[in-house]
Amino acid sequence: MPQKGLITVVVPVYNEARTIESVLKRVLAVPFVKQVIVVDDGSTDGTREVLQRAKHDDLTVVLLEKNRGKGHAVRQGIARSRGDAVVIQDADLEYLPEEIPKLSELILKGEADAVFGSRFIGAPRKIGKFWHTKANQVVTWFSNLCSNLNITDMETGAKAFRGDLIRGLPLKSDRFGFEPEVVARLARRKASIFEIPAPYFGRTHAEGKKIGAKDALAAIWHILRFNFFDRG
Repeated sequence: MPQKGLITVVVPVYNEARTIESVLKRVLAVPFVKQVIVVDDGSTDGTREVLQRAKHDDLTVVLLEKNRGKGHAVRQGIARSRGDAVVIQDADLEYLPEEIPKLSELILKGEADAVFGSRFIGAPRKIGKFWHTKANQVVTWFSNLCSNLNITDMETGAKAFRGDLIRGLPLKSDRFGFEPEVVARLARRKASIFEIPAPYFGRTHAEGKKIGAKDALAAIWHILRFNFFDRG
């Protein structure tokens, strides 16, 4: 059963042996009532072995046998969540676990249905590639055009949701389509969405970043699909 004031943190992970131990330690150290669900999406680099050794009263580890993508892993975590607020925390430390309470605050106060941590409204961020930033901004603009929202960072990995709302959405995307899908479905429900600044420490592909140009193109299709065709 959902617990009042409980924050569920869902951590989807795939081949992040270098950072997963630090992520878990930092998430579990944040001072709030929490349920932490780590979903390993078929890692092959030693991540699973780290998770099998991890023990904590607040921690649930889910080991998926086959890699199916971030969206699938997130859905597995959401299905097991009990919190009033459900926060997505990526395992690569591009976003800081210490920001989780800020993402959850307006939801726990009953003032927001969802809160997005934006990289583009004043927070410190590591400077990355010009075209990567532009691709993010174009995809966000197209999402806004189709959903009639005014979000600055649709693709942000720092998102929090009202627990009963996110558990009730008919999410389907397996890969990075989770981001445009969840925005479209929130827009359909006229959800109250807030943005707050999110410090961002982006990685390069050499450092392990997994999203690429094909995912930006796929995002356009997902935006069209979930705004105009699959509108459940």
